[in-house]
This record gives sequence, structure tokens and C-alpha cells, in this order.
Amino acid sequence: MAIKQLLSLARRSHKPSFSFTAARSSSSAASSLAPAESKEISPPPPTSMIYDRLAVEVKSKLQKLENPDPRFLKYGSPHPTMTSHTHILSPPKPRSQLCPMVFVWQLNLPYHPARQLLGEQTTYYAKVMDTNVFKALDILADILQNSKFQEHRISRERDVILREMEEVEGQTEEVIFDHLHSTAFQYTPLGRTILGPADNIRTITKDHLQNYIQTHYTAPRMVIAASGAVKHEEIVEQVKKLFTKLSSDPITGSQLVMNEPATFTGSEVRMINDDVPVAQFAVAFEGASWTDPDSIALMVMQAMLGSWSKNVGGGKHMGSDLVQRVSINEIAESMMAFNTNYKDTGLFGVYAVAKPDCLDDLAFAIMHEITKLAYRVSEADVIRARNQLKSSLMLHIDGTSPVAEDIGRQLLTYGRRIPFAELFARIDAVDPSTVKRVANRFIYDRDIAIAAMGPIQGLPDYNWFRRRTYWNRY
Repeated sequence: MAIKQLLSLARRSHKPSFSFTAARSSSSAASSLAPAESKEISPPPPTSMIYDRLAVEVKSKLQKLENPDPRFLKYGSPHPTMTSHTHILSPPKPRSQLCPMVFVWQLNLPYHPARQLLGEQTTYYAKVMDTNVFKALDILADILQNSKFQEHRISRERDVILREMEEVEGQTEEVIFDHLHSTAFQYTPLGRTILGPADNIRTITKDHLQNYIQTHYTAPRMVIAASGAVKHEEIVEQVKKLFTKLSSDPITGSQLVMNEPATFTGSEVRMINDDVPVAQFAVAFEGASWTDPDSIALMVMQAMLGSWSKNVGGGKHMGSDLVQRVSINEIAESMMAFNTNYKDTGLFGVYAVAKPDCLDDLAFAIMHEITKLAYRVSEADVIRARNQLKSSLMLHIDGTSPVAEDIGRQLLTYGRRIPFAELFARIDAVDPSTVKRVANRFIYDRDIAIAAMGPIQGLPDYNWFRRRTYWNRY
């Protein structure tokens, strides 16, 4: 997916004011909404929220907030291939032949553009004062439709991306999850990293970038969302005027996924390095897709397993049995459960960091508590996890930026923004029997994927982990 990066940087200003980030899609609780199996509770949306589908086939959704801090969010849903280069895309040159930040300085705009890359989505967003909303929207429209790809800039940015790859390789958690995806989804798009292989970066051309934009940046696959001091009707009219050059190619992200589905493979990858003091590993089962009816239950199960760090107090007093085992016995430096959703699959598991002599005990604790979800679940644990999940969902939208992000993500994945009343009703419908049923579907006697690095000689082998996905009970 190196084209994503080169497209970004080929049009980047020399000024350091831009902020670009790239990360794999995480298990954001607000993102894992799925259709309920029972009758859905769907109260009418508030009057401040309006849904509209524009004539140019771009979906638009706005939310009016008291905080006058509007954000515009463009979501695409690129489907990575061996020649994808999405990571190169970022704010390009506008029509004025100036970089966006220079263009903004001329207009005297307090403008904060950025781009975020996730596993299946790309976001362009800007934060401006309410008086500059339309100017910022015009800049974003220009970025997406009038990109300039000069050969000398593309060549220069190749080195920038390669250096960024070196920085990412120093972030051990990112490396673990990259390797976890590569082994869990071998020879499929989800097994490829966001930055892509170095060979792709070195061979990127202008034609690659233009072809990628024409294929993936189409109106049916794009959402424009805003939150803050904005008026829906005015934004709709501006979008109709500005976003006129987008292709109306009807091919959707779902169709691309069907052409190259993600297949989960039980496997492992281990990288021994005795020069570092701690070992890191992740154990994952195949999880649920965005729209899977059991995705809500997996969110609750993630909260039941919990997360913990040695640098944060309260471990032995936390409700999670796994956290109590880990903290009381001091067998880990940190651990966290994760639940990652994609369009047609997902990953559910635990990531942990520990000293080499604690790996055996830690592996046993993790596998015991995960597998226990299929056998023994208490009502108190489920209620606690449900409350924690609902709290995290509310905390997730604590500003205009996460609200706009939430709107865009949900419109892309579900075609609508699910009201919190409906979501909370689905969460409250998860009981111990639901947890055990879902655990039997995703965990009981299922293949697993493992990624580990560091001094991991003490980590049990794959068959040991696989054997502990079920209990022998007579």
C-alpha cells in the first residue's frame, strides 16, 4: 500500500505544520456495531442530525454541536493489493500550485489538515473556525480532485517513506500487530502492511498514483461528514458545487473484498531477539466482521478480559479475572485484549509484554481466561463489562473530531449512524448465555494466530496454545 504514502507526500508542503498519521484499524467500540438478531430498538434521531444522499452520490452527514469546532471528514475504503500505494496520499497541491498550508496562510485560515490511514479506510479532515468552513471545504475538495504529481516530488518522497518505515519498525507493538495480520491473513490484502513492501515504494510512479485515485476515490465509496458550528443545508450545497469531478463508478468496497476475501490461517511467526529485556506476543482468534450479529458480544468479551499496565495502579482490585491473575502474580509488564473488525472478518485476542521467565505462566493465564468464556461466565462479570463498554463508547465521542470520525466510519460500514439508545439496548441484551454461545463459535477448538518477538525461548509452542482452546471435561 505504498501508493497511499507516496500520494500523500508527493503533495506535502515543506512546512512542518502538517500532521500525518498511519495506523491499523483498532477495535474502536463505536465501530463494532452490528445488526441485532432480535427486534432492534431504533428511536427517531434527534432533530439536530440530518441524513442526506447527494445527487453526486456522495453521502453527507452532519451533527450540530455547541462547540464551534467543525471537522470535515472524507472516508474512502481502499482495498489493498500487491501494487497499492495508499500511504502516499496526503494533502496535495491545490489549483494555485501552492502547497495547502501556503494556500491557507494566504487566506489567513487557522487550518489543521491531516490524513489518517486505517486498515480499510482513509480519512482526510480539517479543523477550522466556523467563519472559514467553506474555504476549508474548498481546499479539501481541491486536494481530492486536483492532485498534482510531479516526478521530482515523488522521487524525493520515496526516501521519506523508507525512513518512516524504519521508524515504524522501532515501534514494537505496531510490528507485532503487522506480523500478526501477515500470518493470520496470509496471501490476502489484510496480511499486507499499511506502508507496504520497500520494493513497492522504490518503484512507485505517477501512473500508479493516478490509477489508484481513479479506482478507489469514487463518489459511492466516499462520505463527507462535519460536526461543530455547521449548517447542514449550506454544507450540502457546497458539496454539490465542489465535489463534481469524482467518478461515479458503482464498484463498492464490498465487491472488491469479494474478489479477494480475507482467509484466516492458523499459524505463527516468531522473531527471537535476546538483546531486548522483554518479550512481546499476541494471540488471536478469527473475529467478527463489522456487520456480524455477534460483534457486540465480542466487544463485551473484550471488556471482560480487560487491559492492564504495571505503570497503572489498581490491578489486583480490577474486575477482570485475567487482570487479577496477571497483576497479583506479577507475570507481565502489560497486557490488553483487542477486538478488531474488518468488512468480512476480524481478530479477537490478547497482546502482552513480559519478562522472559514469566512467559509460560502468562501464556497459561491468557489461554485459561479466554477459553473459560466458553464454559463459565458469571452475571456480575457480564454486567461490569457492559457498563465499562458503554462508558468507553461515550468517552470516545468527547469532541467534534471523534464525532465526525464516528459519523463517517458508521456510514461507510453500516450505511447509517446507529443511535446510542439502540446500541446500548444491544449491549444490554448480552448475557452469560450469549457470551458462552459466541465463545463457542469463535474460541472453542478454533485455530489461532500468534506473533511474538524478543527473548521468547520460554514461550510455549503453537500446539501448546492450540490445545488450550478447549477443556477436557468429563
